[in-house]
Order: sequence, then structure tokens, then C-alpha cells
Amino acid sequence: MKLALLSDIHGNLLALQAVLADVRRRQVDAVLVLGDHLSGPLQAAETANLLMRLKATQLAGNHERQLLDAYALPLAQRNLTTSDGCAAAQITERHAKWLRAQPTIAHVFAPDVLLVHGTPSTDLVYLLQTVVPGYGEHGSPGQRAATAAEMRQRMGDLKTNPRTRGYTTPGLIACGHSHVPRIVTLDGHLIVNPGSVGLQAFWDDHVHEHVTENHNPLARYAVAQRTAHGWQAQLLGVAYDHEPQARLAASRGRLDWALALRTGYAVAASAGLQSA
Repeated sequence: MKLALLSDIHGNLLALQAVLADVRRRQVDAVLVLGDHLSGPLQAAETANLLMRLKATQLAGNHERQLLDAYALPLAQRNLTTSDGCAAAQITERHAKWLRAQPTIAHVFAPDVLLVHGTPSTDLVYLLQTVVPGYGEHGSPGQRAATAAEMRQRMGDLKTNPRTRGYTTPGLIACGHSHVPRIVTLDGHLIVNPGSVGLQAFWDDHVHEHVTENHNPLARYAVAQRTAHGWQAQLLGVAYDHEPQARLAASRGRLDWALALRTGYAVAASAGLQSA
């Protein structure tokens, strides 16, 4: 079985189209989308339309919750300068109904495949990265790779957690949220974060101020395959025409997104960068 793992599209239609074209070339058995589909200053409605036509298992991430909260507000009360507010202004009730129906966790195809956005218990915590204080000191990005102990604590007891009880360990765990592509083997699990399809750099202040930078504008995803020796995975980067997306973000007042889309680098929070 060969699976395409996509996450954190953030309304970047051109990046999604490029990734799906690459996915088709690889003849996968299924596409799995791990959340944060639309939020941002790009093409939220058009991205939703494409994802709604796609035969795929799709999770809700933290930005689905936040976008729906913004959508529920009267138009005059929406903050269109935020990623969720901008996307909420573009979608329709048909899109909102589709988002509301998405699960936040799933076991698919076999009992040894578990899909989450952040961790099995929350969509707001990175599974494979740890946010630390001291952003900017000696060049610190304010995050580092998680230790094995930290990952175990965030995963919890998968056999007793009612959200993960259908998952037979060990197997494949796919997560998103951090936008940092990584593959980790832990206690027999293969844990894969495919990175972000649509946004390769951002600043955030959840827990502590930190920045993510993937240092190039390639659209990221992963392919995982079950073999005779267990699950294996490959992290992939796909080139696409990012310049129109950068110009669109800039036209909507998001110069931070424009830089991230062009380069995969982020500007400092003090220069007005907003979280993804």
C-alpha cells in the first residue's frame, strides 16, 4: 500500500495543484490530507472546491476550527487582516458544511495507520518539534526537534486513549501542524510529518515566540509505503509557480506571506509578521 500524505495547504491552490500532479505520477493508492486546508490570504474557496472533489481522507486541523469561528461572526465583525478572517470571507455555507463534517483524527485502510493534525490529543501542539523560550537569542528559531521522551508524552497511551483505540501499534502515524518535514522512528512507529503544501515559513507565539523556516519555496508532501520490512516514507518537494501567490498575498496586506512564499524564509515578528 502506498499513501500520499499532504498537510497544511493554507489555501495555496497552485501549490496543491502541483503536488496532486506529482501524486498522480507516483500512482498512490490513497491521498490523506491532515488539516489546515484553507486559512490564509490566498484562494480559500478555490482550494476548498478542489479538495471537495478529491477522493481523499481529510482531517480538520486547528485552523478549521478557527476559520469556522470567524465564519460564524457577522461580516462586519470579521477581522480580514488575519489568515482565518481572510479565508472566512471567501468561503460559502457549502464549504463550511464540508469543514464541519471533517474528523479530527482517523485510522484508515488498516488498523496500523493513524492520522492526526498535531498530536492524538490536541491540534495545537507539535508532535515532532518542541517550542522553547529564547527566540532570537544567538539566532535561535525558538524551536528544536522533540526528544524521544517528549514525543512519547505527547502520543500518550495509544491503546487506552479512546480517540486512538482502533489503532494497532506499531505502525504509521502521520501528523502535520508544524510545517517542518520530518520522519522519526520511535518504539516501532514510523512517524511522518510531510511538511506544508502551501506555506514554508511563518512566525507564531503559541507557548513561546518561534519561527519556522524551510529555506525554499517548494511545496512539501510525503509518500509512505508498506513493505515487507514495515512502513517506509519519503519526503518530497515540488516546484511550482509561487510568484503569483506571493503577489496575491502582498495585495491583501500580507507581506510576511509574500516573503515566505517566495523564499521559505520569515521576517521577524517585530517587522509585523503574523502567525500562519
